[in-house]
Amino acid sequence: MAKNDPYAALRYREFNLFLLVRFAMVFAWSMQFVVIEWEVYSITKNPLSLGIIGLMEVIPAVSLALFAGHIVDQREKRSLLFKCIFGFSVVSVGLFLLTWPVVTQHITTSLTLYFIYALVFIGGIVRAFLGPTIFSLFALIVPKKIYPNAATWSSSVWQMGGVVGPAVGGFLIHLIGVHWSMCVIFGFSLMALGVLTRIKRKPIMNPKIGEPVLQSLKEGIQFVRNSKAVLGALSLDMIAVLFGGAVALLPIYAQDILKVGPQGFGILRAAPAVGALITMFTSAYFPLYKAAGMKLLAAVFGFGLCIIVFGLSTSFWLSVFALFMSGVTDGVSMIIRQTILQLKTPDSMRGRVASVNSMFVGSSNELGAFESGLTAKLMGTVTAVVFGGSMTLITVVATGILSPKFRKLDLRKDLEEHENAEA
Repeated sequence: MAKNDPYAALRYREFNLFLLVRFAMVFAWSMQFVVIEWEVYSITKNPLSLGIIGLMEVIPAVSLALFAGHIVDQREKRSLLFKCIFGFSVVSVGLFLLTWPVVTQHITTSLTLYFIYALVFIGGIVRAFLGPTIFSLFALIVPKKIYPNAATWSSSVWQMGGVVGPAVGGFLIHLIGVHWSMCVIFGFSLMALGVLTRIKRKPIMNPKIGEPVLQSLKEGIQFVRNSKAVLGALSLDMIAVLFGGAVALLPIYAQDILKVGPQGFGILRAAPAVGALITMFTSAYFPLYKAAGMKLLAAVFGFGLCIIVFGLSTSFWLSVFALFMSGVTDGVSMIIRQTILQLKTPDSMRGRVASVNSMFVGSSNELGAFESGLTAKLMGTVTAVVFGGSMTLITVVATGILSPKFRKLDLRKDLEEHENAEA
């Protein structure tokens, strides 16, 4: 059976091309965020400015998410993804110019900072469409019976980009500076555009083309609200990421607490993604869809413990290990969540459900960055991180007690139904 083949999804040529596009974009986006974080904190020396970066991206991402989901369900997915990547490339060029001494010597530091925030805001608009588009295109490339395996590889590539992007960003800041680091980012976005042209256009699965926007959005929200498995997974992960967003404060730890410079910053930033990547490659051989509810609760609880250890640590390598283990547990959470969404979502509603997912989970990363920056400003950096990890633990315990049905969630029946339907 396909679910027992760890390489099932990789036997589809277009899925491999899809993975290349996703890697290039995650690499570019995660590296860009790291470079921006470093540049902004170097300019301001204010932890709240790191939170503002996240806020500037999350405002348009959340505001436009539902509308973006409607558009994605109404349009051809490959063409829409091309437009999203092109929009990201425009933002990268703008940041390249804003870090060029030839340009910055003619404008004030404050104006440079405002322009950076503005470009991050534009990037948030692009992101509102990017997530639902990738989620929907994924489902049109591989058959449903191998969704769990494909989700594992897709998430692994996402984490691989998250490993390489921040690490390369940290080292390139040291080697060639912020300005030329932005040029590397732009190059990867161009590579993604080139590979994407080799994927064929896909059919539009939504039978209600031209449906009124409000009616379309209402149907998407109602589906998520009525699906307890989807709603539970999204809610749990949103709260965990919201309060466990210690990664946003890594420039402070690298520069002021651990004092390890840009190279150490790159290692710290990459450590969670390395842990998640190892988990995901392992899960290709040991699927996580059995007893998915309990595994998800245990993973998020472990994530909260790792964040607390990181917050209290004054040792660089203990901090690296804590972040690594947070990535291991987060990797389990990500695979289970993506499998739930792919198996439980009808083809005609993937864009809208993915947009709700981006509001719940994707945007919680930036809201978490803002929450971490704000609490660090109010109560101190270490206290803020420990507080966030503690809130994550409380959330998991409350979910486990109040939702026994979610504890018993198992995805084997859903997978068998899809296999029988395609047989």
